[in-house]
Amino acid sequence: MGSLGAQRPHVVCIPYPAQGHINPIQQLAKLLHFRGFYITFVNTEFNHQRLVRSRGPDSVKGFDDFRFVAIPDGLPMLDQDHTQDIPALCASIRKNCHPPFLNLLKKINTTLSMPPVTCIISDGVMSFTLQAAEELGIPEYVFFTPSACGLMGYLHCNELIERGYIPLKDESYLNNGYLDTRINWIPGMRDITLRELPSFIRTTNRDDIMLNYDLENVTNATRAKGVILNTFEDLEGGVLDAIRSKFSFQTYTIGPLVLLSHQISESPSKSIGLNLWKVDTSCIEWLDTKEPRSVLYVNFGSIVVMTAYQMREFAWGLANSKHPFLWVIRPDLVMGELAILPEDFIEETKGRCLLAGWCAQEQVLAHPSVGGFLTHCGWNSTIESICSGVPMICWPFLAEQQTNCRFTCTEWRIGMEIDNNNVKGDKVEALVRELMEGEKGKEMKKKAMEWKERAENATKPGGSSYENLDKLFNEILLDNY
Repeated sequence: MGSLGAQRPHVVCIPYPAQGHINPIQQLAKLLHFRGFYITFVNTEFNHQRLVRSRGPDSVKGFDDFRFVAIPDGLPMLDQDHTQDIPALCASIRKNCHPPFLNLLKKINTTLSMPPVTCIISDGVMSFTLQAAEELGIPEYVFFTPSACGLMGYLHCNELIERGYIPLKDESYLNNGYLDTRINWIPGMRDITLRELPSFIRTTNRDDIMLNYDLENVTNATRAKGVILNTFEDLEGGVLDAIRSKFSFQTYTIGPLVLLSHQISESPSKSIGLNLWKVDTSCIEWLDTKEPRSVLYVNFGSIVVMTAYQMREFAWGLANSKHPFLWVIRPDLVMGELAILPEDFIEETKGRCLLAGWCAQEQVLAHPSVGGFLTHCGWNSTIESICSGVPMICWPFLAEQQTNCRFTCTEWRIGMEIDNNNVKGDKVEALVRELMEGEKGKEMKKKAMEWKERAENATKPGGSSYENLDKLFNEILLDNY
């Protein structure tokens, strides 16, 4: 689609500086660009340099009407290719990012070669942007990149404090069964346990940075024109109804964005990629040599770290399952040391194992040889697995991954959980065998294909997400006139 005219709308998009947040906001930015919007995409200087290292200088050149810019995050610039310390990053963003973002908006609005900023679409956990938007009179929508059920957990953190559930009395409450306490008063999530709510509630400190960062951001969301979610009505309808009835913000469900992005046929922005790690292109060639639904894909995302012991247990569980597997192992996957597998594991799995540093996950999950996904249950991974009809083995690690796991396993019935605190090779082996060849695995595969169809229906013309995306486009256009 061409330009929308002399008053072409200009949207500034800014994700939280982590891969799982960048991906969906990038997908929405591309859809906006395809509809004729001018885009400025804001990364941190740290991630800007990572992109240059992983993809080359052209990765951040953009186009005349799809620009990449960077602002400092306030932390020391380090030449490293892994996610920064999350609490330190959140504290620094909260303290340091408003002035450079405000200056960026002012600079854009005084540059004659580009249209002034019409709208800001900010990550829900970058809500310092709301202050800048209000100072300049620019409408803002916040995009919460978690699931609706994950967001619902965050929205109730304050009530959990008021009712005395958190902070925890002492550290013994982490392991004495207290986290199995059932909460029966959160709408749309009846009888969820404390363990299944976002992990940032597991603190003994009321002043914990992550707890308060999340409280602040969900509170600030009420100041935005609307809240955007990468989900669809059929998948999380009960939780979405509860969010809409209890909270005062307009909600746009426009997912799965990965499917809506397929509808971008010819657009320069389609070629834009923002992977912070260099993608191993041999993955697809290797998958091409395997039988349909025979391969287990293993990827714990961009932030999860594990101990060397846990890595060995996963390795031997996968090896002893005798099933082919593709395992993505980031250089920083193991805490404080290089991720090195024993030589006897390499020999044992020769010919049926491919190890990769990073991959094009959407392409891998959609490959016909992939029959299961061992995942950390991050929301991008979960919804991409749903889009491909691939059932999951879930090992949630932090944030709302526990909530996603609960819904994946008990509500949508397309997953099985590994105990996060007690990874054992024999348990991993048994779950892989059950998923890939057992009766429960067959049932989950059938259910996964049903959810795939429902996701596709939501993103087709006339579907709920397709229509909601149109509504969002039209709202932004109204802000422009």
